[in-house]
Amino acid sequence: MASSFDTGLDSKIELAEKIVTGPSRSKRPFSWSMALVYLLLSLGAVVMVVPFLWMLLTSLKPASELVQFSFLPKNPTLDNYTTVLTTSDFPRWYLNSLIIATISTASVAFFDSLVGYTLNKFDFPGKNIIFVGILATLMVPTEMLIIPWYTMSVHWGWNEGPAQYWGIVFPGVITAVGIFLMRQFFDGVPNELLDAARIDGVNEFGIFWRVALPLVKPAVAALMIFNFIGNWNAYLWPLIVASGRAYYTLPVGLSFFRGESLTEWEKIMTGASLATLPLLLVFIIFQRQIIKGIALTGIKG
Repeated sequence: MASSFDTGLDSKIELAEKIVTGPSRSKRPFSWSMALVYLLLSLGAVVMVVPFLWMLLTSLKPASELVQFSFLPKNPTLDNYTTVLTTSDFPRWYLNSLIIATISTASVAFFDSLVGYTLNKFDFPGKNIIFVGILATLMVPTEMLIIPWYTMSVHWGWNEGPAQYWGIVFPGVITAVGIFLMRQFFDGVPNELLDAARIDGVNEFGIFWRVALPLVKPAVAALMIFNFIGNWNAYLWPLIVASGRAYYTLPVGLSFFRGESLTEWEKIMTGASLATLPLLLVFIIFQRQIIKGIALTGIKG
């Protein structure tokens, strides 16, 4: 059963990769409908890429050129990067975002998978009630949870000193969406395989860690990637709970380049360009896992 699941998944992945990379060279008749599709996709790509190029090129412009409407910099310079990296707390904000996103992603990958596995593979009283309660939290807007979160942070001292790292991280240590997704993905793990491991004397955590989890590795990888991106871009909660500039994350820190009377757009664009580098690296390195995650979502949808 596991092999049939993997075979079906591989076929989905191959189809998704063909969509991303384009069709293979073969004799195909010209189709106006396909030409229109490619034209619309190209226009969509331009709409998405142009703002990114504008941001990158603006980061290479001196402040005097910002008032001029020109797409390409006339006198490109790296002074903005030098200024941002040496005269501000940008390196510290960068490190803060990296620490917070990494801790949160690792926590979500472990706990969401563990809870999802438990809710899928074990029968115990109140299991469905617990699962429905977890799903019910998805209907609560994040803005309504900020006051309870902040009250907890102040009560436990998580808004002062190094404890602010935990104050920023703890709301995302475990997520309802991740639990739901992993519970669904564990449906593809055959119970017979788990029973065989029990007969061999493997304990329950060992069955989860050594048998079940490797079979849903693409789902875990996709969950980690999307969670990392979400935490890297988080703004509202870090802004509220962090009480010192030394503990700001990148989105919060970049907002301080905008003052009451002057907005330093060249610094904002420079910081935003540097902030996108980890996300680009994540996509380039793990693009196959992202495609697998999309394919798996299609299978479970």
